Amino acid sequence: MASAPSGPLSVSPATERDWELVRSWAAAEGWNPGLSDAVPFFAQDPRGFFIGRVGGEPVSAISVVTYDEAYAFLGFYLVRPDLRGLGHGLTTWQTALPHAGGRSVGLDGVPDQQANYRRSGFTTAYRTARYEGAVPVTDGRPAGVVPAGSVDPAALAAYDSACHHADRPRFLASWLTTPGHRALARIVDGRLTGYGVVRPAQDAARVGPLFADTPADAAALLDALAAEAREFGAARIAVDMPDSNPAAARLAEERGLEPTFETARMYTGPVRPVAGERVFGVTTLELG
Repeated sequence: MASAPSGPLSVSPATERDWELVRSWAAAEGWNPGLSDAVPFFAQDPRGFFIGRVGGEPVSAISVVTYDEAYAFLGFYLVRPDLRGLGHGLTTWQTALPHAGGRSVGLDGVPDQQANYRRSGFTTAYRTARYEGAVPVTDGRPAGVVPAGSVDPAALAAYDSACHHADRPRFLASWLTTPGHRALARIVDGRLTGYGVVRPAQDAARVGPLFADTPADAAALLDALAAEAREFGAARIAVDMPDSNPAAARLAEERGLEPTFETARMYTGPVRPVAGERVFGVTTLELG
């Protein structure tokens, strides 16, 4: 086994190529990252990803992705296991966080880091549970569910903005069209009542977002997304559901999905309100 690198830590902006290594670190932590997430992630804020190196060797990572002048999101806070406890994580954090400027910052924190985040000024808003299980068997595509590409992009962007703390047109355009991602919308009486995306991931296929007007709309979309996941060969699906919308957990349980782990959504300051009753599944734990 090669010896661990030694020397000072240098933190610099990361490239998409760097992020493939970071994705493998996230997979090793059991976070189940999407296989093609880097493309839409970097489309939103290509300067918002950072990697720490010791002797030229990558050892730490973090993302601080900005959305608008008021909101940013922190994720991928990772240090290589054999080099933890040496201060590399804190140095990476302190170097990257100024990228957020004066914005309120959100994150989804794992339980063993939440006390550290509170000491850094984050306050818990709600908790999110990842529900996972075998891909539910459905009978064809439910009524009203159509490819998201057939929907007016402006209407889809407006719906997304009502469910997220900032407008994110660059991210959304890429998230809906990245190869491997399957994006669906529901139309009822000519009106958009929700949309969702499923994508291949390290393990179970990831559903997110799952935004819908009603539990019935969310159920139709989830069933249709499950069918899409089965088409690309996934045996299991996973969706991160906020406890601020109790109907989300009921839907997951009805489809035989079970909670596997929990995070806390935390913020450093005020954020734009969202239509929380529409949020049945968050987009990603990495970018909010």
